[in-house]
Amino acid sequence: MKKTSERDIKGTVVRVVKINGEDFVCLTDMAKLKSEDAQQTISNWMRNRMTLEYLGLWEELYNPDFKPLGFEWFRKGQAANPTLKGNQRDYATINQLICISNMENINAVMINDGIPQPQRLKKLNEIAIQQMRILSEVEGRKFLK
Repeated sequence: MKKTSERDIKGTVVRVVKINGEDFVCLTDMAKLKSEDAQQTISNWMRNRMTLEYLGLWEELYNPDFKPLGFEWFRKGQAANPTLKGNQRDYATINQLICISNMENINAVMINDGIPQPQRLKKLNEIAIQQMRILSEVEGRKFLK
């Protein structure tokens, strides 16, 4: 059962969702404590090496489908071009950036709705494939300039 509550932390409202007795704090609300630009704060945090280590450990402890070898590849940032430096977004096409942004927003809504991670991953993958297909078709027709 899902129950949402709010807490006031240093003048900032932080939402907390209780799912099956576990509390989940809204990361976006927490990031607003650091800066008004919560999305940038979260982006910076997600690029941090220690954050990736923490997420890997959390997945290892709580995700029975976790694949350590796959995560190792991800942790080292070995995407399709292992020699490229910086953030993968620096090398993404406009269509890929649009899709990534959409997936982040949809994922946030699904988390708020209490959808479990495996279901979110499956649905997000389906949506991403569909969006990239549509964006590629539109680009091929030169509708966008």
